[in-house]
Amino acid sequence: MTTKQINLTDLADQYGSDKGSTKHRYTELYHMLFHPYRNRKITFLEMGLLIGGPEHGIDKDRKTTDLPSIRMWLEYFPKANIHGLDVSDFSWFKDDRFTFHRCDMDDRAQIAAVAADIPTPDIVIDDASHASHHQQNAFLEIFPKLASGGLYVIEDLRWQPPPYEIDGITKTADLLRSFIDNRTFEHSDAAIAEGFNALIPDISACIVHPAKFQKKRRDQVAVIHKR
Repeated sequence: MTTKQINLTDLADQYGSDKGSTKHRYTELYHMLFHPYRNRKITFLEMGLLIGGPEHGIDKDRKTTDLPSIRMWLEYFPKANIHGLDVSDFSWFKDDRFTFHRCDMDDRAQIAAVAADIPTPDIVIDDASHASHHQQNAFLEIFPKLASGGLYVIEDLRWQPPPYEIDGITKTADLLRSFIDNRTFEHSDAAIAEGFNALIPDISACIVHPAKFQKKRRDQVAVIHKR
């Protein structure tokens, strides 16, 4: 039986996800990376489910009406269990293969609790607030749970939200670049550096792409592969 060929960018555009051709073009990269997983019974986690949350000054208790990327992932991965994490409430969305977790990324204990509730993930995408400490909190709590050979993606490295970003914190893009350049994670907070460096034996690759894959533009999306 021939499996229907689905292009992820087409799905993103169909469902109105900003990961597609109208904005970020992440799906061009993701289709290449994720295609081998398409018909496997994987566990997939996305953090940050709809643009326009508190990172843009909108109350976390806002009314939510759509889940474009989750709808996209459910169609692209027909056998996957999809988990979604967000500070806003998306519990109204019902699908047998979707589980929602409400979580504040400021609170590492909450992230750890969610990580404990999710079966070992094969793919993780961080598209949450994009605040540096939120990205780093999530990585430290969730990457250790990632399956061997799994992929951990961090989006939108070039933009941090003023309502959340902490003055003086090392940007996640700079943190990852320090590892790429020097094989060690360098951070303004020694404890955060120690936490990341403890994970080096589990990292087989760390790739950072610029915006729209144009090398003169700033860092945009990172892919970390687990050994």
